[in-house]
Amino acid sequence: MRLLNWVHFTWDLTNLPMLDPQMPEHYQIAPIAKEDETELRKVVTTSFILDPAWNPAMQEVKRKIDLWLGRAFDSQTSTCLALRHGLRIIGATVLSFDPDAENNLAPGPCILMEYRNRGFGTRLLESSLTFLREAGLSRAIAIARENAPVARFLYPKFHGIATPAEIRPLLAA
Repeated sequence: MRLLNWVHFTWDLTNLPMLDPQMPEHYQIAPIAKEDETELRKVVTTSFILDPAWNPAMQEVKRKIDLWLGRAFDSQTSTCLALRHGLRIIGATVLSFDPDAENNLAPGPCILMEYRNRGFGTRLLESSLTFLREAGLSRAIAIARENAPVARFLYPKFHGIATPAEIRPLLAA
């Protein structure tokens, strides 16, 4: 078994780069309602399950996902953003408005496999960071697996600064 290493990404929310604000027709990003919790859980869990890198540690990851999603629906300082294609939720993230949180995006943008590589993760991250800024935060933090696509490609798009994370790593086969 090998350890999965982690990195913290930190963003200065007062100086975010701007991307094209137009979403393709029939897509929207907005906070989610409690009645959509079951569909949201399925989207986030499926996003992790279909990534083979997570399979060896999936039981522990699933417990963390359940904790994150539970907090989002039971806390005044958290919310979920959903990316919808029509009525269907195709992506989501959980946001913490706590300025002292060790992770304001837990989990970060999760997009269903059939919608990946179309820029939706970028749109969801941009909306997430903007939403956190509008909630009064001046910085945001996320945790990602070292060398994961989100850490290599997505988080740096918005000038996220990576530093090694001091957390207990998960094990992978």
